[in-house]
Amino acid sequence: MTLQQTHSRRFKSTQGHHDCSIMSAEVGIHKFSFPFSCAARLSKQDEDSQVGRVQVKALQLRDLQENPILSQSSAVTPVGALEGHGNPKAPAEGDVAAAQVLVCPEASQSGVLSRRSVFEKLAAEAEDQRPVAKRQLSSESAARNITVVKKSAVRAEAEEQRHQQSKASVAVGRRKRRKDLFASSEVFHRLDSHVIRAGAELKEKRVHDVGTIVQSITKVSRTDLEKVRAIWVWLCHNIEYDVSGFLGHSERMTSPEEVIATGRGVCCGYSSLCADMCGLVGIECQEVAGHSKGIGYRQGQSFKNVKSDHLWNAVLLGGHWFLMDACWGAGQVNIKQESFVKRFDDFYFLTDPEEFIESHFPDEEKWQLLESPITLEEFERRVFKTSAFFSMGLRLMQPHHCHIVTDDGEANVSIGFSRPVTFTYEMKQDQDFLHSGASEQKESSHCSSGLLTVSHRSMNLQLLPPASGTYDLKIFARPETATTPLGWVCSFMVECPEPRAMEDIPENPYLSWGLLPNAASLGVAGCSHDSQVAQVEEGRFELVLKTSRSLMVLCELVHTELHAAVTKRCLATQIQPDLLTCHVLCPARGFYRLSVFVRDYQKTDVKFQTAANILLHCKGKVISQDELFPPNLSSACGPGTRTSEMGLSKFSHTTPVVSTPQGKCNITFHNQRDLELHPVISRADNKAASFPLTRHLFCTYTDSKVTVSISLPEAGMYRLGLYARTSSSGDFDPMCDFVLKNTCDQAGLPFPCVYAAWRKGCVLFEPRVGLLEPATCVRFRVRIPGAQRVCVVGEGRTDLKLNKSRVWEGEVFSGEGVPQLKLAASSGESSDLSVLMTFDIKTGQGV
Repeated sequence: MTLQQTHSRRFKSTQGHHDCSIMSAEVGIHKFSFPFSCAARLSKQDEDSQVGRVQVKALQLRDLQENPILSQSSAVTPVGALEGHGNPKAPAEGDVAAAQVLVCPEASQSGVLSRRSVFEKLAAEAEDQRPVAKRQLSSESAARNITVVKKSAVRAEAEEQRHQQSKASVAVGRRKRRKDLFASSEVFHRLDSHVIRAGAELKEKRVHDVGTIVQSITKVSRTDLEKVRAIWVWLCHNIEYDVSGFLGHSERMTSPEEVIATGRGVCCGYSSLCADMCGLVGIECQEVAGHSKGIGYRQGQSFKNVKSDHLWNAVLLGGHWFLMDACWGAGQVNIKQESFVKRFDDFYFLTDPEEFIESHFPDEEKWQLLESPITLEEFERRVFKTSAFFSMGLRLMQPHHCHIVTDDGEANVSIGFSRPVTFTYEMKQDQDFLHSGASEQKESSHCSSGLLTVSHRSMNLQLLPPASGTYDLKIFARPETATTPLGWVCSFMVECPEPRAMEDIPENPYLSWGLLPNAASLGVAGCSHDSQVAQVEEGRFELVLKTSRSLMVLCELVHTELHAAVTKRCLATQIQPDLLTCHVLCPARGFYRLSVFVRDYQKTDVKFQTAANILLHCKGKVISQDELFPPNLSSACGPGTRTSEMGLSKFSHTTPVVSTPQGKCNITFHNQRDLELHPVISRADNKAASFPLTRHLFCTYTDSKVTVSISLPEAGMYRLGLYARTSSSGDFDPMCDFVLKNTCDQAGLPFPCVYAAWRKGCVLFEPRVGLLEPATCVRFRVRIPGAQRVCVVGEGRTDLKLNKSRVWEGEVFSGEGVPQLKLAASSGESSDLSVLMTFDIKTGQGV
């Protein structure tokens, strides 16, 4: 008779033998511990299996010695292994002492017993069987008599129960995800390399036996996960999709033998071979039939009353089902070229159900593996997303269905992301196939039927179809740091009942509108305009970019109806250490594209990169052609980084555009490095004039202060260029340009013609004009450092006198018939006079 039967009889008996039921406190008993939240389940099967059994009864010392205490290890059944089953059977009558305690985190609350309550119940039953005189042992002593089975035995039964349940139903609810099995596919690098290498060797040796192939590719696999990985990788790299068979040009290869021998197969060839291979290594694998958004699929098409067209696999790992598709993992079909494009796609290996359902809909609902399964109609409406969509961590914000109908000729699509992504799109009518593979990747888009903007965490696309009809919209994307072409990530069907009447939008070869996601890495920290479309007021617009370091900038302005030579005269840029400013003029109504390119200021060998594309809309007043900026402006207009580096500071005018409502102005600044300066003035046209433009410019340099005086001959736009050099033998380098906007119709008089003897420190107080009236007395006042004699030469010679303020002054008669008056001076011991400047005298015919 077994020890178990002996124990059972002793618990049933209510007669004597009390001396044999004394529980010895001298025997060391291990405690049986388990979580308080675990359930106690009692069954006949548990009695026979010896798993989780708790035996509490009064034993004689000799009985305990004959039956040593087993290990105190406890076991937990894998999550989901007992889901979907009914309540456990009650214990057989009289078998209370042999009750089995099975630990299961998923048990109901009513079945949860604390460790103490289980002990007290069983101990009380044993206590009732003893004589009264022998009931003096404490509950603590009784607790030490709990027998625990070995951990290995518990695991064995848990595995058996899991296996039984996997055949009965598909576990759903709390389930493992792909990331719970492995963090990244990089963990399979060595295994994948072995499988690819072994596959090539088997192919070269013409080995077509399934068993031999499986044994070869899985021989280094240590776990079921690695075995499944080896099989899946072998399928993806050694079997090509049978496009010819799919199109009916040849017989389809479906059986495992044919698929291996030819290296070609359709979806059922992949799935059946996968199931066979998994079976050979003891892994349960099911073929799953259903619909897919694959070859020939069109957005929004109905699968109702249509026979399923695809097969894939579900594999059981660790008590949980996972989905995979070796057919889609091997590559894609270009149906237009009737060819197969090999492209290994790791996304379809053990794909999470929430992502797999976006493209695969099983005939049997249970194989969705979702807590809340979706309907076929919902599957039809869902937006088609490629594996790249999930690989880049994108999320669809709006819309949530693939069919979009425009409202007032407009529709919007928004996609969120957690890491910087570059986007573009393509919208065309009458696309034959969505999953054709031909346009899966795209470098850029010149589509002008929408406005794509990318912010810090989302992409927004405002669609503006140019005509009524139905369009296929494809979104392309890639990680910002990637150099590969942009990949197709999702698609929509856009229906436009009535287009919006609007002006043409310029093509945008730089992918998106607004401040680009990579702008921060280029040194651009912010933008003055963050709206999708910037409205232009009064034909003028100003864009300001904040920078985190010194940058150089170039700008491009595009309008569909304006020539590039015109739009170049619509831009003036100012470069400052922490700001980039672009002044824009709009000579025509409609949309403009303003593109901004930057590079680090000091890195002259680095290429300019796009930082922003601003869409401007001019609806009201426009700028006339006469008001455009003068040609040949440099990229550095107004004071900025370059002038600061050269020691020019304290500019009286800090912006590039200087208005002269009276036709005159003075621009002053400090020259701290004593540079040799040379100002230049120019304008767009070359009209014949009485005096050259250089006569309308006069420069005065005293100590460190420089004054550039301007007197413009007529209304218009002028360029004032400031150049400097550090040595007399060097070249003059551009410092900055100013735009002079003259709105005065009265002609400004020229300045005197200045010669080389007019040097630093010389100041002309009177007369400030270079054109004098004839036969009049003209007062001269001038400061000439170091001069010993100063005179004005005309019809005669008039010496100027030096006053107490070190200014030479005097009255000079302009004379009649004399063309010029000359201001001359001598210095040092030399009596020779040097001409400093000349003044013209008006005549009856003009100058």
